[in-house]
Amino acid sequence: MSFAERCGLHTQVRLAACQQLVQQVEASGIELIRLGWCDLHGVVRGKTIVASQLRQALANGVGIVSTLLLKDSSDRTAFKVFEPGIAQTLPGFAGASNFTLMPDPASWHVLPWADKTGWLQCQPYLADGRIVSLDSRHVLQQAVQRLNERGWQMRCGLEVEFHIYRLKDPLHGQDLDPNRAGWPGPAPEVSMIHPGFNLLTEGLFDQAEEPLRIVHRTAQALGLPLISLEIELGPSQVEAVFDVSDALTAADNMVLFRNATRQALRRHGYHATFMCRPPFDHIMSSGWHLHQSMCEHSTGHNVFMRDAPAPGSSPRDALQVLSDSGAAYLAGLLAHAPALTALCTSTSNGYGRFRPNAMAPQSILWGRDNRGAMLRVIGAAGDEATRIENRLGEPAANPYLYMASQIHAGLAGVDAHLQAPEATETPYSPGATLIPNSLADAVRALQKDPTMCQALGQPFVDYYSTLKLAEHQRLAQAEDAQEFHRREYFGRI
Repeated sequence: MSFAERCGLHTQVRLAACQQLVQQVEASGIELIRLGWCDLHGVVRGKTIVASQLRQALANGVGIVSTLLLKDSSDRTAFKVFEPGIAQTLPGFAGASNFTLMPDPASWHVLPWADKTGWLQCQPYLADGRIVSLDSRHVLQQAVQRLNERGWQMRCGLEVEFHIYRLKDPLHGQDLDPNRAGWPGPAPEVSMIHPGFNLLTEGLFDQAEEPLRIVHRTAQALGLPLISLEIELGPSQVEAVFDVSDALTAADNMVLFRNATRQALRRHGYHATFMCRPPFDHIMSSGWHLHQSMCEHSTGHNVFMRDAPAPGSSPRDALQVLSDSGAAYLAGLLAHAPALTALCTSTSNGYGRFRPNAMAPQSILWGRDNRGAMLRVIGAAGDEATRIENRLGEPAANPYLYMASQIHAGLAGVDAHLQAPEATETPYSPGATLIPNSLADAVRALQKDPTMCQALGQPFVDYYSTLKLAEHQRLAQAEDAQEFHRREYFGRI
């Protein structure tokens, strides 16, 4: 029996897809295949096999050490896997045991920046054939299943801000100096691709065209639904906008885009970082704005759209724009926002973004087309594009957890028939409930939210909290917070 059979993956559809992929690879001259898996922090890990091993890998996977799931953001193992009790805390992880990465043949891509190299997305399985429940992609798959059960599909559009820099010495920089190696090591030395503070200026786009062309061509070659590349306000800051897709596809695309962008740019002497606040004095924070709506599987109808404003509603009423379900979903996002923050802004670096008048949220509020509010409702009665934009996220967030958190919180609002408060027109005025101001506060809010703990599963919340509080603890012990962020994130995410 193959391991794919033990995992319940040995379907006729997958078998045909595997056979077709093997034939395609044999005919194409592909030499190497990367088997990639997205870890808790949104970083792609995995192994590279020679092409002749593809058939074997599709049938039986490849082994990885289970502690890859237990790494904090510095790559230190945050659980004591060789001590008593670990088998009860984390079944299957004792002794740094092996897991098996199983590739999905439908995820095949030829990497446009690497010679004769293909890529397959994988998920980890236990030795007995069960999927590893702590895997972040599995967490989203479970959330999507909740939607499927009520006949809904989440639709997502992505707006991702990030920074691109020019490497001063891509071959012999200080991050590659063996005498300066560390854990984590030094960040690369860089210069900017544009000076910033001139939003959407064509002249700055022209100045930054070479790296943006690399991003565009890479995304296009991978089949990603990129709509536009834009010059953002901050120095060396840009934005990528993606067309709408279902939640799991959108999350997969985000993982692939970040991974591909960093690698393709590095080969041309550039450095891309998706950390929220790069470690320089004069920067603008980067956000990840997640546009979301729900549609009915059977008809494609936008569940959030209402045909006409609710009788007697004012412009500040959610029911003037959103359906009853849409307004309750909005209320659910607001009610569980403190807990959501831990999953949407998942690094300690991201919390410097929540400040007034910075085109980023500070308080737990919603607004009608208001970019200072945490949630921005876009559309009108009768508009099929009606949606909610969550501006809480940072671009380094794990996409699967970001989207799963929205589904669970929104459905909690729908199921409880929550009522949304009035929209804000002054999102930075005092008096509103503030977004948690540190990673530790956000994690504690998640731990104290019984609805989110039940939806995600208490074992996952405990696991996630352990890893993220380890990160916060290192920051608390650091002598220089900026240097901590430089080493922890700038060269790594």
